[in-house]
Amino acid sequence: MVQLYNLHPFGSQRVVPCKQEPAHFCCGQDVLFVASTAASCRVDVFTVREQGRCEALGSFATLGPVLRMAHSSAGDYLVTIEEKSRATFLRAYMNWRCMSAGSSRVCVRMVGHKMEESYSEALKEQMSVVEMPLSDPPLCISCCPVNGDLLVGCKNKLVIFCLKYRVINQNLTVLDFERSLILHIDNLIPAEVAFCARHIAITTELDVLILKLELVQQSADRTEQYAQGVSAPEKAVDGGSPSTHPLQLELDEFIICQKPVELLGEESKLCEIPVTLESTELPTEDTKHFQVQYLLFRRFAPGQSPFGFCEETKLHSVQLLPVYQTAYEETESKRKLLSLFCFFSLPHVGYLYSLGKLVELISTYQYSEKSEQAVLTPQFLHVITSQNLQCFTVRCSAAAARSEDPYIDTTVKACPPVTLDVCTLRMQLFIGPRAICHFKNHIILLTKADTEDITERRKPTRRMLSRKADCIKSRTNSESEPGWNLYIINTVSTIQLYREMVEYSRTYENVKTESCIHLLSEAHLLVRAAIMDPHFLKSDEKEDLLRAFRESCAFLGDCYSRFDTKDYHLALPYYRMSGLSMTEVLKRLVSEGDEIQTYERGFIFYLTHSLNEDSNEELSKESGNKVLQILYLADPVQLPDILCSPSMRNICPLTAVKYLQKIEKMMPSVVLTLTKAFFALKMGDLAMYEHEMRSYKETTLACGFIGQPRLLQQRKEGIVTPTEFAVHLKEMQPGLLVAATVALHENSKIELEEADTFFKMLCNSSENTIPQLLVDFWEALLVVSSQKKILQELLLRVTSQYVWRISKKQLPETKPLKTTEDLINSCSHFGLIVPWIASIMSVGCSSDKDYHEDISRLQSLLCSQSISIASVLPVLEPLTEADSVGLTVRVLCNTRLGNHEEAIDQLLRRCPDAAVFYAQHELKGDSQALWWNKLLPELCKRTRLTGNDCPVLISSLKAETLSIVAMELELRDFLSLLPEDGTAAFFLPHLLHCSQRKLLT
Repeated sequence: MVQLYNLHPFGSQRVVPCKQEPAHFCCGQDVLFVASTAASCRVDVFTVREQGRCEALGSFATLGPVLRMAHSSAGDYLVTIEEKSRATFLRAYMNWRCMSAGSSRVCVRMVGHKMEESYSEALKEQMSVVEMPLSDPPLCISCCPVNGDLLVGCKNKLVIFCLKYRVINQNLTVLDFERSLILHIDNLIPAEVAFCARHIAITTELDVLILKLELVQQSADRTEQYAQGVSAPEKAVDGGSPSTHPLQLELDEFIICQKPVELLGEESKLCEIPVTLESTELPTEDTKHFQVQYLLFRRFAPGQSPFGFCEETKLHSVQLLPVYQTAYEETESKRKLLSLFCFFSLPHVGYLYSLGKLVELISTYQYSEKSEQAVLTPQFLHVITSQNLQCFTVRCSAAAARSEDPYIDTTVKACPPVTLDVCTLRMQLFIGPRAICHFKNHIILLTKADTEDITERRKPTRRMLSRKADCIKSRTNSESEPGWNLYIINTVSTIQLYREMVEYSRTYENVKTESCIHLLSEAHLLVRAAIMDPHFLKSDEKEDLLRAFRESCAFLGDCYSRFDTKDYHLALPYYRMSGLSMTEVLKRLVSEGDEIQTYERGFIFYLTHSLNEDSNEELSKESGNKVLQILYLADPVQLPDILCSPSMRNICPLTAVKYLQKIEKMMPSVVLTLTKAFFALKMGDLAMYEHEMRSYKETTLACGFIGQPRLLQQRKEGIVTPTEFAVHLKEMQPGLLVAATVALHENSKIELEEADTFFKMLCNSSENTIPQLLVDFWEALLVVSSQKKILQELLLRVTSQYVWRISKKQLPETKPLKTTEDLINSCSHFGLIVPWIASIMSVGCSSDKDYHEDISRLQSLLCSQSISIASVLPVLEPLTEADSVGLTVRVLCNTRLGNHEEAIDQLLRRCPDAAVFYAQHELKGDSQALWWNKLLPELCKRTRLTGNDCPVLISSLKAETLSIVAMELELRDFLSLLPEDGTAAFFLPHLLHCSQRKLLT
């Protein structure tokens, strides 16, 4: 693996026209702040134009020399730590841009000071300095890039100032701070701090501690809020005592150093550094309450550095880098934080951690010499040493991409791994680099040469970046002569560096394939990071970047296709991300007329997966034949699947059959046989078709379609369409077609709605018409399906179709594949038709006999216990009580719902002859009382009215009803039911039977 790519990420350099030597500097949104080392106590402000052109914007006075400074993009303020009379002060400079308009007015106020309206109106035209007093001297500062809050590091504590937008009136909003929280950390003297999105990184000389402030939810019925202020510091989670964990104990001339340690996530609580919180906000309903979550603790040993003496081993350049969700919103307030990264460095090695759901080390950077300072960006890590400005690649965009889309490593999408080896893009020689910072596409670099280096630096052979002719450099007095310079180095555009990487990768194509892939992966991540930049949507390079992104995916697809690598499968997702069609990929990789060309696994993987998908792209006959030849040699087992691909529609059927016959000699199968039959139909060779279809039993053939569903149905633009094979089976073997479709459904190869569309298209039916073949499919599915979730849906569908045909007097267009008797014998969802239904149907209309199959199917379904009567009642509405079919349906529904009395009323009203048959079959158990309470009185009444003219009623009353009642009731109860005007001889045998039964008991 190549570790140093001598690329050119640095473009032109320009000199910042500083009159005095800078002590500290930092960058704003489009400006550079420079505080000098002289006693002038001023901060010079320079505006940065395109290509790094730098112009003086103005300056403002400070209270004393600046020790630390930082700028916040949120709120656009500058915060400084200044020294005067051996005391340090913390100050924030607001509205500093007004000085560029010539205003010299300055307002100085204390933090939280209540401003009167007359006083605050003047703030529009003047700079405002906010002084923030602290009980302990401030040591280091950091501004949150997300919300502008300020973190101040002091001995044994950290203080957080929240940025506030105070509305004075409708025309004026003033920025202010509120001291909101203090973190007490015993025995800790912070050297540097970083603050972002409530994450805090602290470094001492050899320790790193990363914390997160979590909001505490107070109650379940309220939105997330905070408790009232914490009156006293709470004990640390780990219960550690400050006096029991000295970070460094000095005893006379001895130093006791603890062993190196790394604690991640929950384990970092074991670091024994207690953190207690003190809320300093005024208690209100919106007071925020936090708790501390430990994310990372790492301790280094002094002797780890290979450079210099052990006391020179100190941490530096701690930084928290936010990466936002891929830019869909154009305003900064709508950015969504996606990932957060933490970087810190020792003199010889740097560490980059991802602070997501898991805290993990993603990259380690080894420097060629001792480092002075480093700055991390989403695309690069820039490090300065005593002689070099070094540029390293970073893995932030790879980690952030996976945070944004956890399913990125699939056959559809891919991204270079987070664990990709880091490499050095450039080591640019500079004399005496001392400090560095970065913003946008500019690097600000302070160099200071030793006295003996100045002469050397003036030699014409010095290795420096070329300066533009219009660069400005002030050499007006002797104070500017010492060997220091403040440079603005313009980094080249992403597109330019991307193209250089791609060009450079070609030198490794035939020598070091892994290096080629590595460099192209770097180019891909470079472009991906640019696309994730919040300002991407407004970028002039937007279209070029998107084009470069697709192109980089294509190059990576080429690599994984051409080279023999363990990650060959990545050819598929990268080609998909590139937007290239299969034809275009074939043109890139297949040489015309080269019969001995070999193909690697990645290309074969891409071909087989692409052809196995339902694509709308159709290969030409020539391309299809070439693909057939390639896959026959590389993976003949896949050939039946490939030939059924929609992309291979233009392939010559005769050529396909020849290849299939060659494969059949090696590995015969039912799928291969069906595929041959499929192409025989295409050729119109019915004899060959018949021969192939007789090779296996029909059940085996039906199961064979599971192995290749596209023999029957193919998808075009997401719609399932029948093939020529399916059309032929519909005419010649509809039973096989239905059985095959059922097998496909049961093996999740086709959905229920897709099967509906399939059969409707096959039978040329309209959207609202149900062909008989589809009903046959539903009925067959009811026989075999074990999926409870679709059972009621199928029962409802077939019931609706039966009702529609009966009510519309519509016969099926084709003969059903199964009779009602077949369904009753093979399917538990079709029940035996109860005897009393036959009694009703015997007096029905003769025209019903034409629809006997649908009627008996419907009655059979209602007789089973499977169908939900409540859900099917609306479907049954078209069948009224006007005929015998409607009567049987109503009585069946009332019976299933337990309404036996209503069912008897319907029968007595419409078909009294069937009432006793109904009672014999249905009135059992709890419903048996209806015999004597309902049926006996009603039959007696009807017999009395009709006399001997109703022999059926008399016989049923005498033979069935009275016998049942005499067996069940007591003699007294039986007598009370008999009519007063009845004939004694008629009832006497039953009375005697009832009394004898009583005596026997």
